[in-house]
Formats: sequence, C-alpha cells, structure tokens
Amino acid sequence: MNRFVIVSLAAALCVGTTWAAEFELAGMKSKVPAGWKEEQPTSTMRMGQFKLPKAEGDADDAEIALFRFPSGSGTVDANLKRQLAKFKVPNGKTEPENTVGKTKVGKVEATLQDVKGTFLSKSAPFDPNAKITEKADWRQLYVIFTTDTGEYYLTLVGPGKTVEKHKKDFEEWLTNFK
Repeated sequence: MNRFVIVSLAAALCVGTTWAAEFELAGMKSKVPAGWKEEQPTSTMRMGQFKLPKAEGDADDAEIALFRFPSGSGTVDANLKRQLAKFKVPNGKTEPENTVGKTKVGKVEATLQDVKGTFLSKSAPFDPNAKITEKADWRQLYVIFTTDTGEYYLTLVGPGKTVEKHKKDFEEWLTNFK
C-alpha cells in the first residue's frame, strides 16, 4: 500500500471523531467543549487560553483566558471594577451594562460578572500608553474564585453574538470541573 493511501485511510478514520481533551484548573479537570481551540498563552500571566469560533455575522472569534495569581490581585470588588474599566461608559450612564451573580467551578463558589457594551481593546492591557481600539457590541463573562492553591480568574470575551453562542458550553464547562 502506498503512503498516500495510508494517510488517506487514517484521515478518513478520524473524520467525525471527537477528541475528549481535558483542561486542568485548580487541581480539577473538565472536558473541553467541541470547537474550542486551545492555544499557546500569549502572555506569561496566562495559564491557559482558548479560541472560540465566531458566530455568523460577527467579525471576530471569542477568547477565553485563564489566570492564577497565588498572592491574589485584590478584592473581588476591585477585580470587578477593573473589568468594567475595559468597557466604554455609555452616555448618560455611570458604568457599562453589567450583572454580577454567583456560579460554581466544580464545587467551588465563584463570582460571575457579565459585561456588555463597547470593549476598549488594548494590545498591551497594562500599558497606559497602548493604543485603544473600540469594539462595539462586545461582551465579557468574568469568573473569579479562590481555592487553597490561590485565586483564579477566567474571562470569556468577544463579540456579543459569539459570546452568547458559547455561553452555555462555558457555564457547563465550569460546573463540570471535578
């Protein structure tokens, strides 16, 4: 059998196969939803990163970034305020549209913030001189929780329709950590 036939046969056998990749977070694991693409983190501050395919009509994919700061990064309220600062305040309002509630990452209680509006995208998030690109109709789901191994922070950010498309999988992924 020639090499082309072997490669073609192997590719045909893989069509339709679902790989059950798992991601570990805070000593727990959860199966990664189909369609999420794990990427090399773009920063040493990130412990993980995923690209989620865009919804029809959206120009960009969404991204999940996972952070861990063993010594913490301030109070929950301070972190929530930092996330709000990533969005433009609409005229006549005091802050972007957002809701804060509770969720679980596995069995661990977590805070979930949902922010909608014009995202102020910066190529270097902590550089005060970095160029800002306004991205209208974006959304961010932000999760913060603490375990005995430290504080963890997760963001799912992208165009509004794309984040909505992946919201259920994101929530299930969080609760399925064991």
